[in-house]
Amino acid sequence: MRTFQVQPPCQAGLSRRSFLAGCAAGAVCAACPAAGQAVPETAGKAKVRLVFSYPPPDKEGWPYVNYDYETRKKQILARLEPACPATSFLPAAAHNDVDAKRILEADREVDGYVVYMLGIPAGVAPAFMDSGRPVILVDDLYGGTGHFLTSYATARRKGLKVAGVSSSRFEDVASAARSFETLKKLRTSVIVDVRERPVGAIPKAIEEAFGTKVTQVTGTELDEAYRGADRADARRWAGTWVRNAAKVIEPSREEIDKSGAMYLAMREVMQRHKAQALAIDCLNLFYGGRLAAYPCLGLCQFNDDGLVGACESDLMSTITMLLMTYLVQRPGFISDPVIDTSKNQIIYAHCVAPTKVYGPAGPRTPYHIRDHSEDRKGASLRSLLPLGEMTTTLEISPARREIVFHQAKTVANLDEDRACRTKLAAEVKDPYKLLSEWDRWGWHRVTYYGDLRVPLETVGTLLGFQMIHEG
Repeated sequence: MRTFQVQPPCQAGLSRRSFLAGCAAGAVCAACPAAGQAVPETAGKAKVRLVFSYPPPDKEGWPYVNYDYETRKKQILARLEPACPATSFLPAAAHNDVDAKRILEADREVDGYVVYMLGIPAGVAPAFMDSGRPVILVDDLYGGTGHFLTSYATARRKGLKVAGVSSSRFEDVASAARSFETLKKLRTSVIVDVRERPVGAIPKAIEEAFGTKVTQVTGTELDEAYRGADRADARRWAGTWVRNAAKVIEPSREEIDKSGAMYLAMREVMQRHKAQALAIDCLNLFYGGRLAAYPCLGLCQFNDDGLVGACESDLMSTITMLLMTYLVQRPGFISDPVIDTSKNQIIYAHCVAPTKVYGPAGPRTPYHIRDHSEDRKGASLRSLLPLGEMTTTLEISPARREIVFHQAKTVANLDEDRACRTKLAAEVKDPYKLLSEWDRWGWHRVTYYGDLRVPLETVGTLLGFQMIHEG
């Protein structure tokens, strides 16, 4: 074992409170040879019709007769616009189903509808719900409640593209509305898929479900970019990764320099194809001698910077990561999970994990630079991830229009020499239930820090996807 360089940025195994206190936010950017890459702008603002639903003011009922709807509408719009800066809200009012149908017939290019239920008129919500377009119903509590509860229950039972918000916390409304920004970005995004042989079914399903284009390129194109990469720039990136590491164990500095050149090559290919995500068939390309270095450190850099880098050309995981990057502005940890029923644990294991789990502007986890586990070659990464945290783990199937997910609380960074380098253990309520879906979904899952069930279910509903709670 060789070790060199290194003061750990903070200690492993900390609680989130201690972890945040001990790490400087944004430390990576200060040390990087070039500024971190934010997700490129992919589209203009989302256009959302904001429909205020209420009866004539002189009608008795909730909230009360002669209620000042005009002032309430102005208050809501004044809060929504700054909370959703990438959305253009187009206000309208509907007092009955005739008004609702008139609005629907006039709209051709809106990305969706927020129906804000200020009172209890007849027929407004069902008209939008049955339109087949994505709709968010919002109960303005003590105003539209009676209409909201019956309408939203109907939408859920029918499996319509209708999400609901019934909360006194305004951020819950804004968070739901921002889902339209995610869907807008997906429609104009590009995934670069580096592999030797093109595949057709999954890219087609991704484009049909999300509008996202998958551009497939060969390892030869990446190899040419690798050979043309600026070696001085590559060494600077390698030096940054080494300086920020708590330990460098097996890889030589020469090997890490090669990883720096591979990162520059992948970045060049992404820029050439105007992509926001890259998936790479890393194992087959490297094992076959068609990849000069493992891409692990570069994929970590992409994910930390707000882009998407995905292992093994797993396009289902790639579109999962891209959607969640837009939705929650956090990177995902793609893994091969292991389940330990004796401890009620699932262990997320892989040789690539992010170090900025709370997003590009957040603190960085400590990490070790290791060789790749399966063949003991190249350079990869063991990230020592925050403990005591709720996580949300998922995978999206564009072809089946399904999302499988579970939640767990992180408890340990396991130090086990077998299998992949990063091993994050998390407790689940029922590990046996987690044994039921792997034949339909494959081995991979993508893990995110945070209780993200509500935003995930909201965007899944607007897409018309079925949610499968696996544990």
